Amino acid sequence: MTADPTTADRAAGSPPALPGLDPAWSRTLVVADAAGTKHTWHVLDNGVTDPVGTLLCVHGNPTWSYLWRRLLAAAPPGWRVVAPDQLGMGWSDRLAAPRPLRQRVADLGDLTAALGITGPVVTVGHDWGGVISLGWALEHRADLRGVVLCNTAVAMPEGDWGPVLIRAADAPGVRAAVTVGTPVFVRATTALSRPALPAEVRRAFAAPYRSRARRRSVGDFVADIPFSPGHPSRAAQEAIAEGIRDLDVPALLLWGPRDPVFGERYLTDLRGRLPQARLHRYEGASHLLPEDAPQYAQAVAQWVTDLDAGSAVPGRPAGPADGAARRLWSALEERAGDDTAAVVEVGGTTVTWAALAARVRHLAAGLAAAGVRPGSRVALLVEPSADLTAAVYAVWRAGGVVVVADKGLGFAGMRRALRSAAVDAVIGSGRGLAAARLMGLRGIRIAAGPRARGAAHTLGDLEALGRSAPVPAEVPADDDCAVLFTSGATGPAKGVVYTHRQAAAQTALVRSAYGLTAGDRLVAAFAPFAILGPALGIGSAVPDVDVTAPGSLTAAALADAAAAVEATVVFASPAALRRVAATAEDLSDAQRQALGRVRLLMSAGAPVPASLLRSLREVVPAADAHTPYGMTEVLPVADVSLAGIEAAGDGEGVCVGAPLPGVSVRVSPLSPDGRADGPLTDSPGTTGEVCVRAAHVKDRYDALWALERATSRDAGWHRTGDVGHLDAEGRLWIEGRLQHVVTTAAGPVTPVGIEQRVERLEGVSAAAAVGVGPAGTQVVAVVVVPSESRRRGRPRPRLAGPELADAVRSVAGADVAAVLTVPALPVDIRHQSKVDRGEVARRASRALAGARAPRRS
Repeated sequence: MTADPTTADRAAGSPPALPGLDPAWSRTLVVADAAGTKHTWHVLDNGVTDPVGTLLCVHGNPTWSYLWRRLLAAAPPGWRVVAPDQLGMGWSDRLAAPRPLRQRVADLGDLTAALGITGPVVTVGHDWGGVISLGWALEHRADLRGVVLCNTAVAMPEGDWGPVLIRAADAPGVRAAVTVGTPVFVRATTALSRPALPAEVRRAFAAPYRSRARRRSVGDFVADIPFSPGHPSRAAQEAIAEGIRDLDVPALLLWGPRDPVFGERYLTDLRGRLPQARLHRYEGASHLLPEDAPQYAQAVAQWVTDLDAGSAVPGRPAGPADGAARRLWSALEERAGDDTAAVVEVGGTTVTWAALAARVRHLAAGLAAAGVRPGSRVALLVEPSADLTAAVYAVWRAGGVVVVADKGLGFAGMRRALRSAAVDAVIGSGRGLAAARLMGLRGIRIAAGPRARGAAHTLGDLEALGRSAPVPAEVPADDDCAVLFTSGATGPAKGVVYTHRQAAAQTALVRSAYGLTAGDRLVAAFAPFAILGPALGIGSAVPDVDVTAPGSLTAAALADAAAAVEATVVFASPAALRRVAATAEDLSDAQRQALGRVRLLMSAGAPVPASLLRSLREVVPAADAHTPYGMTEVLPVADVSLAGIEAAGDGEGVCVGAPLPGVSVRVSPLSPDGRADGPLTDSPGTTGEVCVRAAHVKDRYDALWALERATSRDAGWHRTGDVGHLDAEGRLWIEGRLQHVVTTAAGPVTPVGIEQRVERLEGVSAAAAVGVGPAGTQVVAVVVVPSESRRRGRPRPRLAGPELADAVRSVAGADVAAVLTVPALPVDIRHQSKVDRGEVARRASRALAGARAPRRS
């Protein structure tokens, strides 16, 4: 039994000086409720007069308005931000009795009336403040402009019993102890964040709840959660949950995927009720999204600014109409009577064009009969094979969306990626379906081989079913067709969404740029590229190699794949080609003959040195070597041949050639602090972020609204994150990644040119130039891998000897503060070629700061 609060405990107050909280925002006012009872509210209010709109921010339990301090600081121009402490919470009056959901919605309405808040209003809610803010929104539709929700729930999905942690806190005999009698619940909420919140921030959240009496509403809030159908607040909660289905205003969902309270099922439920909502998932963020992802405030401010301008997303020009004429399966259908090889498994199955076309038609019909609908997302957990190729094209033909996350991401990375994509079905091998279970993926299970545990169907079952079922109608060209995840080399893997029109434009460009015809055959040592064989209308094979270790490809394995398909085209990563060159002496005469038929060699994924391409002349003597430039978001952008690289000569960065037909490239110049905020230009010699416009640029990032908004802020242009310049001949040179630009006191310094010059030194096999120190005053450190380095284990930077250090400084072309050596540089997982400069910088900083006294080498 909780004692009634004393007068002092009930009284409202004002927060003490707290980090990030402007005292000028704090105010109190007395408001009478519907019964005439007066309550003193504490409110944070940025005080904008005659606002263009108001952001009404509602916290949950057991936080208070301090949660919204960053949003008050980042308010868009002209917008008022009001963040009240709910009654009984924060610094507002304590209550003598519980306040049910319906009353709390009414209380919020009484407060906004007292504050004179009128439309347009955007509600912002977190935790149980989400459902209260939505209740207010439904009762004030005439004033409502939009809704923003952060890690909340409005309903319990069917079969769900509510968040486990909250149910535990509500258990008999537990609630009074952990929510009121002790500060356990208050403290536990702010302990959910990883990394941990600063101690002063945790103390700030706990400040209003120092006594048992001041925590009474914390317990009452938990008790008011309508877990059971007969709960007094259940009807109000269900009315709100159903009512928001009719809200026709823009919505923004900001989500922390590591939330142990509101998991994925609640996000799925919200998206079903608010299908118009934009979503941004902040990977790594937990329940307290506004704390774990401080950048949320800028995202909300940008979204509100876009609403103000009349558009939630800047315009994007439509792709060419002729992109709809051909579909990804058009070439497959055109060759449906062809008995030559379409897909070859080295040492295994060969599938003809006729057999593949028939299998795709039957599988598409079978998938549709099994519940795969237009727009259904299907994860593919199948090794490169004829089964994988058939499954991909069948999903497309059925109107589904293939979801591909590289095995090289590792289990945790794939789990994060596939869960974020909200897949509806999984097609997998036995191991793939076992992994899907461990990942907690939902949806239909389809076994690519023999029936596996949990599989509702096999591909064989669906193919048989589809022989007597109609082939689904083709979906519109502007429907989604794929979610492809990036390699994770520059942060968590990002889902990139393509429509059928964009993917068709991509294959059309590749076909024309490289003169591909039905007579060509492809060996792809990079599995995702092999899937495009049927779309390009050419036969294909994947070498017998571990797709997660491209550096394991040998010349013999490449030759065997070339012989199996009579290849004329080879695509491989630089890491794979280095291994091929190193093992060329093991080739037999027959293998050399098979590779001698290759007319085109392509390599991409990381900078490809001309020296590597020259070394491959012995392996593929008739091949014209090309290095297409692009990324998951848009490939290809530009292209250069070995002859073109040699003609360009040395320059500041890597020459990736001229933009391909239909592709426009501009740069956004760098400011002195390293930001790419200058107007787009094609002026020769201007260094900036590379921006691309083309019909085959991705449609959007999946569940990453803020990133999509930032990278497409110039309408129709994609900001790549690469930094470079155009030369007088229109060729593009790449100088590094925007996040790796060194921001010195003298201005920004890009890394690639420095690295290239250092790598030309005798005795140096690789180098990375990174920034050390605070942004704006960084110094350049060059980390070198000596040619004779044989040390194994975790690379630990050591100071270079005077001779090497002097040599590096003499050629770097920039002021170098430190030269260190390591036995190897960390590289990305997928291509094993991109240097992880972020990790290099962290290790160099620790070494130079004396974390371990580095020895000279």
